[in-house]
Amino acid sequence: MSSRSISFAWIIFAYITACGSGLLYLEFSNQPNLLINSFIADIIATVVIFVFSRLFKNSSFYDAYWSVIPPLFLLYWWNTQDSDGHQLRYLFISVVVWFWAIRLTWNWAKHWPGLQHEDWRYELLRKKAPKMEIFTDFFGIHFFPTIQVFLGMLPMYAAIRLGENSIGILDYLALFTGVSAVLIQLISDRQLHQFIATRKDGDIIQHGLWGWSRHPNYFGEFLFWCSLGLFGLAAYPAGWWWEMPGAIAMLCMFLFASIPLMETRSLERRPQYQSIINSIPMFFPWPPKKAYRKA
Repeated sequence: MSSRSISFAWIIFAYITACGSGLLYLEFSNQPNLLINSFIADIIATVVIFVFSRLFKNSSFYDAYWSVIPPLFLLYWWNTQDSDGHQLRYLFISVVVWFWAIRLTWNWAKHWPGLQHEDWRYELLRKKAPKMEIFTDFFGIHFFPTIQVFLGMLPMYAAIRLGENSIGILDYLALFTGVSAVLIQLISDRQLHQFIATRKDGDIIQHGLWGWSRHPNYFGEFLFWCSLGLFGLAAYPAGWWWEMPGAIAMLCMFLFASIPLMETRSLERRPQYQSIINSIPMFFPWPPKKAYRKA
């Protein structure tokens, strides 16, 4: 068995253990509030993944958690309700969430080299405060993303458990937005990997979706969480004030954390990346400045 196969076996075992621990809590908890229960189960599963990360000295154990958890909560929230709910809306949400989760998880699995590799950003975060690295590891790399994803799932909970409105134009807009979001990610990732396979030293991708946005994959990810927000608004508009912060938090994370970190690294490695910054929009797709368009 190859080292990559062994790595995947450990990842699968870790996620079965983590999700099983969360489900065990849900089955035996006396807490009457389902949302609070779900949050606690989410944290328990995160702690289990964190333990594996520390045992193997590799926080990339957490990488797939982002895309694995939402479809599981989608199933759990739907199957534990007393009424039949709105089945067409559930179908719409399922199409979006499962399409997103399968694509993102597959993209991670296809290109993940194994446990000998760790995301460069994790080590960078830990090195900023070496004496506090275990706290950075837990709160910055594991706990904070879990909170963010749970916030993003709140409108999904509202649509499944609280929504009484009939299907309307907002649901169709949410479906269109969600499917479009995943297609943007699918196309941009494919274009990126095709570019990486043939690039020469110093080359920087600036064609296709990457010619309209420096981070189209992040833009697609933001649109996905917006689509969940739209489903929540369509089903339960009274909860708008707690349904939309998840998508807003995602946007803030991309604009003020993830993108600046990646672009700083790109400039350090390739100073010519500044010409891309000057010409191509950072996040929201828009035609590049004519003066800088690649011939």
